[in-house]
This record gives sequence, C-alpha cells and structure tokens, in this order.
Amino acid sequence: MLKKYLIVFLVSMVPLIELRGAIPYGVAFGLPLWSTYVVAIIGNMIPVPFIYLFARKILEWGADKPVIGKFFSWCLKKGHKGGEKLKATAGRGLFVALLLFVGIPLPGTGAWTGTLAASLLDMDFKDSVLACMGGVLLAGCIMGVLSVLGVSAFGAIVG
Repeated sequence: MLKKYLIVFLVSMVPLIELRGAIPYGVAFGLPLWSTYVVAIIGNMIPVPFIYLFARKILEWGADKPVIGKFFSWCLKKGHKGGEKLKATAGRGLFVALLLFVGIPLPGTGAWTGTLAASLLDMDFKDSVLACMGGVLLAGCIMGVLSVLGVSAFGAIVG
C-alpha cells in the first residue's frame, strides 16, 4: 500500500499530469479518497515555490543558447502573451483568475502552468502560492468526485 501512495505522490508532481492523474490512480487502485487527496495535494504543491523562484530565470538564461534557445524564447513569449491577456481580462481579480485557472482541471492548466504564469506576471510570491494552493485544493475536490463517480460507474458496468 505504501508503494501506491508513493506513486500517487510522485505522479502528482509530474507537469501536466499532476493530481489530475494521481487522484484517479489512487481511487482506481483502492486507496481511500481522503488520504489519496492529501498525498496528491502535498505532492502537487512541493514544486510550486521552486517553479516560481527559478523557472523564469532558467528560461531567460536559456533563451540565447544554441540548442534550447528557440524553445525557451517561445516559452517566454507565450507566457508573457498569455499572462498579459489574463491580466487584462482579470484586472484586479488576478488572484481569483489564477486560482480558477489552476483549479479547473482542463488540459494545460494546473499548478505548474499557473505558477509559471504568475512568475512571468511578476505576481507576489505569497499571492501566487496561495492562489495555486486554492486551485490545487479545488482541482483535487473536482477530481475526487469525478474519480469516485467514475470508479462507481465502471464497477456498475463491469459488475
């Protein structure tokens, strides 16, 4: 059982998959929802401060490098463009916009992407982490409900 929790923890740290994949995994393999939720939240939040503090610096550093420069420059431009669009749309509600961006489990959203956007927008560190935390909690609730419903529906179909 410890191995399954470790997998939930590690999967929740993977970009793009995050807890959106970790919670369904844990529920499908018989782990209790509450403990799966807690482990996935912790795993998903651990990278957030590091992403905020270092991702932008790494992208800026690599933007002029021969092999990775084009990709890093593209990431920076895409991030700035998306961030400015979000900022213009959200106005003073940037905190709530970031929380919802991270919290609604759609492809390309999540703590990794949201934290990188917050870094590129020069949002306050504390506000960024709190918005991402709220979003991760929301996404975890949504995925928990969907996972339980999905497992129940699958069991009803198979059983």
